[in-house]
Amino acid sequence: TIQPGIMVRKSKDLVNWQYVGEAFKRLPAMGVQYITSKSATPLNGLWAPYIMKVGNEYRLYYSLASSGFRVSCIGLATSNSPEGPWVEKGLAVTSETSGPGTNAIDPSVVVTPAGEHWMVYGSAWDGLFQFKLDPATGLAQTAGDRGTRIVRRGQTGGMYNGNLEGPEIIYNSTTNMYYLFVAYDWLATKYNVRVFRSASPTGPFLDWNGVNVDNQADNGPMILAPYQFDGHGGWAGVSHPAVFNEGGQYYIAHQGRPGVDLAYMVLHVRKMYWTPDGWPVVSPQRYAALAPADVAQADLVGTWEQIVLNYRVVPGYENEQRLPDYQSATTLTLDAGGTINGNAANQWTYTAPWLELKWNATRIEKVRVDRERDWEAKKNTIIFTGFDNNGIAIWGKKK
Repeated sequence: TIQPGIMVRKSKDLVNWQYVGEAFKRLPAMGVQYITSKSATPLNGLWAPYIMKVGNEYRLYYSLASSGFRVSCIGLATSNSPEGPWVEKGLAVTSETSGPGTNAIDPSVVVTPAGEHWMVYGSAWDGLFQFKLDPATGLAQTAGDRGTRIVRRGQTGGMYNGNLEGPEIIYNSTTNMYYLFVAYDWLATKYNVRVFRSASPTGPFLDWNGVNVDNQADNGPMILAPYQFDGHGGWAGVSHPAVFNEGGQYYIAHQGRPGVDLAYMVLHVRKMYWTPDGWPVVSPQRYAALAPADVAQADLVGTWEQIVLNYRVVPGYENEQRLPDYQSATTLTLDAGGTINGNAANQWTYTAPWLELKWNATRIEKVRVDRERDWEAKKNTIIFTGFDNNGIAIWGKKK
């Protein structure tokens, strides 16, 4: 029987996952008590858990809401094991539609080198908010603090273009920057991942063009979006990111919904790389735990499928959310002589692991090459991922 709690699974390779059980046998009592105190009835399910380890303690933040998210809360439970049992400790933040701030779901926490803990959270309403936690308790440093808004979403014709939710905030010690990953749009269709960065945990967070994202605009870069390689129905809903570092390799985990039935949710895990100027890029293929292997220049010659992660805004919220807007593959040929598609005006060069594609000397794509599993063709292949000079994400896999 499916419980209304949080499913726990574990893996040794990020490919095969073992079901452990449920974090809660029933809805957390503290969250239920808060929602019922507001004359509301909690929904029979939990959203967007976030788990972290502090010392020897595991902290699990959960999201609980009433119908229509009129009342919401993010609660905290702790354990000495990620498998539980879990003990409730309190509520980190709450919200009501009549109050200021944002919907209190979708938590993420970053710990600074100085030991400060900051939570970013929110969905819809008025953007994403951030407040400071007490590192000793994991709850708000100032009781009742709902925080400060740090991200907003664009509007078209007086209406928001779509959802803004599911933040994930991390600190990269190599770049000495804080990165804020966010989910745009409806979770079953056009869901995509944007990323912003800041030198401070509290922002301002800036987009590709150096613009503060606490504005009424759609900001980039977009590093993951619904896509469709040849011979596959496509993956929609590829967002609500979780980002983690294991042994120096970064990964991004998120949901994916197969185009043949958007009601299903599948866990995707992908490698994440960093460009020389400090932006993250995401593998176009799911992680398969392949043994590391160099890619020689001669290996790149041949036919590829390329996806350019474009994006279109359709006026009207309902139209914007209705379709996945798949980014589909086109054919790309890297010629042995260094030309692209047989055109001398288009050139490619390779300094491992970075491949540079120059198109008529006006558009330059710098992409990171690796070996990965071709899940559509069911064999191993070579992939690339990166940006063009305008901050548009570029993907490729060799056929």
